Amino acid sequence: MEDQISPKTDVAELELEAVIGFNGHVPAGLKCHPDEEHLIYPLGCTILIQSINTPDQNFLHGHGNNVSCVAISASGAYIASGQVTFMGFKADIILWDYKKKELIARLSLHKGKIEALAFSPNDLYLVSLGGPDDGSVVVWSIAKREAICGSPAAGLNVGNATTIVFSKCRDEMFVTAGNGTIRVWELDLPNRKIWPTECQTGQTKRIVMSITMSSDDSFFYLGTTTGDILKMNPRTKLLADTGPVKDKYSLGVSAVESLKMGGLLVGSGAGLLVFCKSPNYKPIKKIQLQGGITSISLRGEGHQFFVGTEESHIYRINFTDFKETLIATCHFEAVLDIVFPFGTNELFATCAKKDIRVWHTLSNRELLRITVPNMTCHGIDFMRDGKSIISAWNDGKIRAFAPETGRLMYVINNAHRIGVTAIATTSDCKRIISGGGEGEVRVWQIGCQTQKLEEALKEHKSSVSCIRVKKNNEECVTASTDGTCIIWDLVRLRRNQMILANTLFQCVCYHPEEFQIITSGTDRKIAYWEVFDGSVIRELEGSLSGSINGMDITQEGVHFVTGGNDHLIKVWDYNEGEVTHVGVGHSGNITRIRISPGNQYIVSNTRLLVLITGDGSRRGYPADLLEE
Repeated sequence: MEDQISPKTDVAELELEAVIGFNGHVPAGLKCHPDEEHLIYPLGCTILIQSINTPDQNFLHGHGNNVSCVAISASGAYIASGQVTFMGFKADIILWDYKKKELIARLSLHKGKIEALAFSPNDLYLVSLGGPDDGSVVVWSIAKREAICGSPAAGLNVGNATTIVFSKCRDEMFVTAGNGTIRVWELDLPNRKIWPTECQTGQTKRIVMSITMSSDDSFFYLGTTTGDILKMNPRTKLLADTGPVKDKYSLGVSAVESLKMGGLLVGSGAGLLVFCKSPNYKPIKKIQLQGGITSISLRGEGHQFFVGTEESHIYRINFTDFKETLIATCHFEAVLDIVFPFGTNELFATCAKKDIRVWHTLSNRELLRITVPNMTCHGIDFMRDGKSIISAWNDGKIRAFAPETGRLMYVINNAHRIGVTAIATTSDCKRIISGGGEGEVRVWQIGCQTQKLEEALKEHKSSVSCIRVKKNNEECVTASTDGTCIIWDLVRLRRNQMILANTLFQCVCYHPEEFQIITSGTDRKIAYWEVFDGSVIRELEGSLSGSINGMDITQEGVHFVTGGNDHLIKVWDYNEGEVTHVGVGHSGNITRIRISPGNQYIVSNTRLLVLITGDGSRRGYPADLLEE
């Protein structure tokens, strides 16, 4: 995180309590540690070490950008991770000590991106593959922590190499493969050279997605975008066999793992997991999982294994019965809203793209998932009585779901013209206030069986980004990206005050005593305003870089928290206007932030900048400091 300001010395750091998240887009990113007790996977700039049997988590912080690949040595003593960076800049590989959970060395040679990493079987060498802008393969000495030698990874007339695998028995042989290239390399240590031999596949031209070596080095197997598997002999460098001839795996063989007892585990881009054997590669056992499979990692000899998919699911599968158990899941798109039910911090709900999920705070488990295909949910709120979750969707509908079962209770059609962008409910459960992409604020009367439009308030010129309602339900404030915040009288259904600023407002909060509001947005300023006449009281510099997207205030009004595009969570003293604590942990833009009832946790959410789909992770910070 070199590009961020380090917190001032008198600013305490928030302790990260838990992360709910898994980025399934890193190829072979999910690894089971040789101790068979921990899963290791990247999440944004951090690497997560998750205990399999307990909820314990450890974090390895050190990368300045998203992690693109991870490798674990055969003994389990070392972890290596590579990252992406900006074009023309050097991308780091970090070597970590697993036991001490600390950084040993930072290895810099490649430019742009580290494509793949592999350790030699006796922990002597680490081999790394640069991305498309770099195109080189480098062998590193682990003992000396320096490069031994390097070479261009592929020939001039073929595509880039994208995968790498080390021999299981010898420290001097490894294989790289990619678009039209398969090479077996020999390390010549006395001369500090690596010698490649191109493998002959005859007429077969393939783009390799995944690679695995058999336990005795007799063959290596390549999964291709065509959906078939090539079996190569590393000694003769010739193609042994290829298959399946007919029913090829849909969307390519994106993960492949060879088992000691013989046979292969194959994962396809369509989410099919198959156990098959050479030479025909017909499925012997198979199951369908959710999302394209990007990682297969064996636990021990392979009696049990873990599978990671693009839709951020981690499955545990026992080989004998070949049945999947979902052990971890999270959103795979940017998380757009978070909300706690009234008066309890045991649950919270989040929404991202097509789904709404309800989570258990203590165990970080998903309790319920509500999916509306091909739609985007922009905002959610719990009714005060806890009997429904109200949600705002981009198709202009407001949908209400039962929080226990996820049953659709009612839909308000055509609630707004350009999608519903913000939503709030009153504490008597009789009204919903919604904001739309066209700038209208609409008040809906909710009866037992009916939903009626009470008033459409047309003042904002652009989309409504945030709505907060006063405790007595007689007033609400709406923030909009047209640079105005409007305080509405919900009894007369008229405008009380308008606040103007040269910014796109993203968030607004009432102070618990409700005589002031605080706002923030793209100008990075936090402003305090008088509710009575809309005059500005004070302005604070909220962030050094990027918009502030989320804000919440404690029940007593002593502290408030903010988060935004600088990836930092800041806790502020309301009266002093100074930062008291900073939370570092997110690797993407923070889109929403909430303090739980009882001020025990801060929950925030993020999305990755580089991955369009976002890691959708939520992080919990203990907020005992808020009880001071």
